[in-house]
Amino acid sequence: WSGGAFLLVAAAIAGKANIKGLRKNSFQADKAILEVLEAAGAEMSITEKGVKIKKADLNAFNFDATDCPDLFPPLVALASFCNGKSTIKGVHRLQHKESDRGKTLQEEFGKLGVIITIHGDEMYIVGQEFINGGEVHSHNDHRIAMALAVAASRSIGDVIIDDADAINKSYPDFFTDLKAIGGKIKIKK
Repeated sequence: WSGGAFLLVAAAIAGKANIKGLRKNSFQADKAILEVLEAAGAEMSITEKGVKIKKADLNAFNFDATDCPDLFPPLVALASFCNGKSTIKGVHRLQHKESDRGKTLQEEFGKLGVIITIHGDEMYIVGQEFINGGEVHSHNDHRIAMALAVAASRSIGDVIIDDADAINKSYPDFFTDLKAIGGKIKIKK
């Protein structure tokens, strides 16, 4: 569910996908992405084989990610395109990851024009129709690289992700899979 969350968000904001292998009876905490997608108004259906999802007009959501902090990056990508201001609770769980993810998400998404504020244990993200292109950095954090790539699917202009190969830590085939659901990706050698 941790890797699948990024593809589900990509489809919800920019296309459609049938993500197989995601079991609805899983005990993985990151399965909570379904709860958030539903709250945001995503068009999806869940079967025993996986999740079918397609782009929809999405609304802001409130979610406590304290027990699933790895969802923060895909949730920020999702919230960036929801109508209104979304709130994600549990920022304190992000400080000791591969980067200080709360600050990193705020900084890197900010470079693309997304307004993110952090007050105490809550992060607020103001949604918009599109984000700006620009150059961002993964901070050598696999989940940051994936979240930025997902958000880039709704950008005006190219998004260049420095150290995008950080994805190799958890999901080496991420860019291949993102491309398979319609992502436009160009890898610089």
